[in-house]
Amino acid sequence: MANPTAAMLVIGDEILSGRTRDSNMHHLAGRLTEAGINLNEVRMVADDRTAIVEGVRALAPKHDHLFTSGGIGPTHDDITADCVAEAMSASIDVRPDARAILQAHYDRQGIEMNEARLRMARIPEGATLIRNPISAAPGFTIGNVHVMAGIPAIFEAMVAGILLSISGGDPVLSESIRIDRAEGDIAARLGELAEEFADLNFGSYPFRQNGQYGAHVVIRGTDAHQINHAAALLRVAFGDDAS
Repeated sequence: MANPTAAMLVIGDEILSGRTRDSNMHHLAGRLTEAGINLNEVRMVADDRTAIVEGVRALAPKHDHLFTSGGIGPTHDDITADCVAEAMSASIDVRPDARAILQAHYDRQGIEMNEARLRMARIPEGATLIRNPISAAPGFTIGNVHVMAGIPAIFEAMVAGILLSISGGDPVLSESIRIDRAEGDIAARLGELAEEFADLNFGSYPFRQNGQYGAHVVIRGTDAHQINHAAALLRVAFGDDAS
């Protein structure tokens, strides 16, 4: 059976303006690979209602899981929860369990629960909460859409929690081979191996070092025996130039 598939919707003006470098996609890709879930598509959108709603409606039906990051804080531009609710045709309001989590968190710190902070307790009807062990404000899952914070430490904690509750497939394994030849010299044999091992993915990533062209060939798949066999054939094909 094929591994489950996933997409990611990265939300935030700060990402698209270049003010903030996104690390959440890199982290999610690695964790999903370990869990045997194939991250097949990533889309980045601004804090724009139409863009977020359209993104959810486009990605969620195509994949087993859609993960979002960003836009669930207390400020006016944190509109992700409302947009996901709209995209999933769900109503949204302050939910007692989410409010209780936030109230307890702020009470412990002696901080007032004001209207801005209360916005973070607005959860679509039918959603389940995603625990936030760092700052308490929960994310949520509705249908196959997992809505999480954009702050990397919180996002990573939420991902760890989600992966305990969803089923994956076989972990994706990989082997990297350095070949000190230009891509044009290895392309034909690489193409032959890709046809021979149809269940594997072959990626070629060129480099230039000390005036010499080369490529790192990465072989990915779920069958360690096939990967090892293909790697051995590649090394034989290019002899001393492959390592």
